[in-house]
Amino acid sequence: MYETFRSVVRFRKFEFDPVARRLRTAMTVEDLRKIAKRRLPRGVFDYIDGGAEDERSMANNAAGFERLEFRPNVMRDVSQLDTHTTLLGKRISMPLVLAPTGYTRLTHSQGELSVARSAERADIPYSLSTMSTRSIEEVAAVSSGQKWFQVYTWKDRGLVKELVERAAAAEYEALWLTVDTAVLGRRERDVRRGLIIPPEIGPAMIVDGVLHPFWTLDFITHEPLQFANVVGHADSGATDPIPMAQHVMQNFDQRLSWGDVEWLQSIWDGPIVLKGIQTVEDALRAVDAGVQGIGLSNHGGRQLDDAPSPIELVEPVAQAVQGRAAIICDGGIRRGSDIVKAIALGADACSIGRPYLYGAAAGGERGVDHVLRFFREGLERTMALTGRRSIAEIDRDVVRWKNR
Repeated sequence: MYETFRSVVRFRKFEFDPVARRLRTAMTVEDLRKIAKRRLPRGVFDYIDGGAEDERSMANNAAGFERLEFRPNVMRDVSQLDTHTTLLGKRISMPLVLAPTGYTRLTHSQGELSVARSAERADIPYSLSTMSTRSIEEVAAVSSGQKWFQVYTWKDRGLVKELVERAAAAEYEALWLTVDTAVLGRRERDVRRGLIIPPEIGPAMIVDGVLHPFWTLDFITHEPLQFANVVGHADSGATDPIPMAQHVMQNFDQRLSWGDVEWLQSIWDGPIVLKGIQTVEDALRAVDAGVQGIGLSNHGGRQLDDAPSPIELVEPVAQAVQGRAAIICDGGIRRGSDIVKAIALGADACSIGRPYLYGAAAGGERGVDHVLRFFREGLERTMALTGRRSIAEIDRDVVRWKNR
């Protein structure tokens, strides 16, 4: 009887490492999200997880991928798979970019440093936000991988020029220009929490901190949060707290226009990707303006509610642009299979933000590594199951829209 029992039952060895123990239970991005929700104070989690108004845009981003189904081809030799591709003239290990996110150190004290190191190991680009909590130079010092820098059009154009010059000096290879934040979307979870810059400690935050002791210990034993790239400029450091929306209104230039693209080209000698394109018309204008990349994005559903789902824009934009600019699908990507769907419709790559933030919250740098392995394995598995041996073989025939 004992031998029979042993033949069907194996006892798992106890894992003493708490990070490894947590990550072992995370089979999906949603699993990591649930771990992040347990480990982070509620206000911090809502800042990462929330969207604009009723959050329909955010939900529709992911739902868009569910409206696609595969048309697998079988009996093909898929013993050798190649996920490499070229994006903006550079070879990368898979068609995935880590999107820029602000306040990354809210998830883990290493913040952007850990994400950049993970991206380098995965051989994919990492995008640093202007509103990052580690500076351009700090990130460059820990990562020799491909790095992009994200800029806003601040009212102070001298500051923008300074940031771009610093990125060039630190050998960042491309710029994202975010074009969908003329004003800040109404992120009602943040409004309820009274989110301010920098975070203000009050009774509610103290209680939340007590309830999340590991996050609190990590937070208070490291240097204060600040927007590291703009220290010394107005509202950049840990001075008087102001609401997030007020901060945007005070500093971001609502006069942003297509002329600013030409100005940015005059001070940057490298590829530019416009992040926040949401119509075919604007995609064509972007190409006419001479940019090298189009980021189909609604800011993760954090700006305009009921905005178009990026995945539903990919095919019409690809048909209109005809290869004159790289297309990056940003929003709702939660599996490697989603990458295959986007590539099949005409995207050159996808970008993710929340998934790696959940990973960082769940396990720091190892959590980000875990997320990137999950996407790579899902990409490879989906390619094999649909009969595609390389990114170039992922064609339009591999997917179809349901009920169309």
